[in-house]
Amino acid sequence: MEKIRLKNMVFYGYHGVEEHEKAWGARFEVDLELHCDLSKALESDALEDTINYEKIYGVTHQIVTTKKFYLIETMAAVICKKIKHNFTNVEKITCTVRKPHAPIRGVLDTIEVEVSL
Repeated sequence: MEKIRLKNMVFYGYHGVEEHEKAWGARFEVDLELHCDLSKALESDALEDTINYEKIYGVTHQIVTTKKFYLIETMAAVICKKIKHNFTNVEKITCTVRKPHAPIRGVLDTIEVEVSL
């Protein structure tokens, strides 16, 4: 089984529990790892035999920028479900969502959640 990865896609969205997160928005980073059979594409070198990365990016962009979630856990799950539903050759997907400027009392680099379906 082959893997396709889209790493560090960056979007601006309005997600979080606090009211100011929903009003001001923030930067979110998303990684995807798609497990799929690419044996046909390895031989044909044809786009229709693989997964169109731009379409995967578009689905992810649409979810992060147009929907609102309290939890990045839920966002990651929705991304996984939508991609698996729209791209039937994806056998497994892992979505990692990072929230670099999470409003917590403490010093840290980022908050990160990983969901696999």
